[in-house]
Amino acid sequence: MAQLSERVRGLVQPYLAGIEPYDPNFTPCRVNLSANENTYPMPVEARASIDAALAATPLNRYPDPMSNDLRAEIAAWHGVDANCVCVGNGGDELLYNFLLAFGGEGRTLLNCPPCFSEYAFFASLAQTDVLDVWRDKVTFQLDQAAVLAAAPRCNLAIVTSPNNPTGDLAPVDFVRELCAACPGLVMVDEAYGEFADPSTSCEGLLAECDNLVVLHTLSKAFGMAGTRLGYVIAAPDVIDAFGAIRQIYSVNVLTQAAALAAVRARDQFAPVVAHIREERSRLLAGIRTLAADGYAIESWPSEANFVLVRTPNATRVRERMRDEKSILVRDFSYAPGLADCLRITVGTPDENTEVLVALAELVEKE
Repeated sequence: MAQLSERVRGLVQPYLAGIEPYDPNFTPCRVNLSANENTYPMPVEARASIDAALAATPLNRYPDPMSNDLRAEIAAWHGVDANCVCVGNGGDELLYNFLLAFGGEGRTLLNCPPCFSEYAFFASLAQTDVLDVWRDKVTFQLDQAAVLAAAPRCNLAIVTSPNNPTGDLAPVDFVRELCAACPGLVMVDEAYGEFADPSTSCEGLLAECDNLVVLHTLSKAFGMAGTRLGYVIAAPDVIDAFGAIRQIYSVNVLTQAAALAAVRARDQFAPVVAHIREERSRLLAGIRTLAADGYAIESWPSEANFVLVRTPNATRVRERMRDEKSILVRDFSYAPGLADCLRITVGTPDENTEVLVALAELVEKE
């Protein structure tokens, strides 16, 4: 991973001297299952609607700063007022703005690793302390009692449901308790929520928990990672803070147009999501079959569009999949608590079959 030069370390703010940029560890490959993207073709009619919207969008004017047409459509979809929605340049911008607005020097974020590494990274950029409450080492489930015990000492909290990279859910009743225990805001990152049962979403708590923020993205289920469009739903006064500190014109006119067309065509994406869920079950069943046949591999249940597996020498397995099979998966062996773990995006049926064949070849039997 790249590091700042000695010269630049002397120029940046002192607390940023040791900063390292996010590295997705990408290598061009024939089958890319490393970034949790939706690898399915976009529904034909939805794509046509998006293309028409893009073609009709003038480029000589600045975008609507608050993306009001889009936020109104999102609000109608989720059954909330438009002033409960803020749109951002991907979920990442909104995550950073959450830490920027509500964190800061002398404040503490409650974090539950293993989880998305950008939470702690953005906290460091915003000079926010981080209190880690680790998940169970075997099951990766949240240590709910420990989280609730730590919450009163924190100013804000982030939990992910389904969690990246482990795929498990944060129970709705637990999130309700967390909102009551935390004196500040609680964000539930539901970037992968469309791949889980709708009843597992925490959006239903918004009416009773005015310190809850729910994050969504079009990058995953909608297959629009390239457009960079995320949004948060929260109480209007919380949304006011998001609106006040955001970079002006952060969501460009083409992204707004494409996202609006996609959200209006949202029902067309349901069969794709259903197919991914079916393939997730097939991929997990195939991995369990390998384990039952004596291969040194294990997996965990997942409600997202990826699965987490553990196998000895995972880094070498990942390298051979890349170099010999041109299949790219994500190596998490370096991450604390995830020794010898690989995260594999659920792809198309052919892609998933290739993964299972490759694992059978590259993972040794005990």
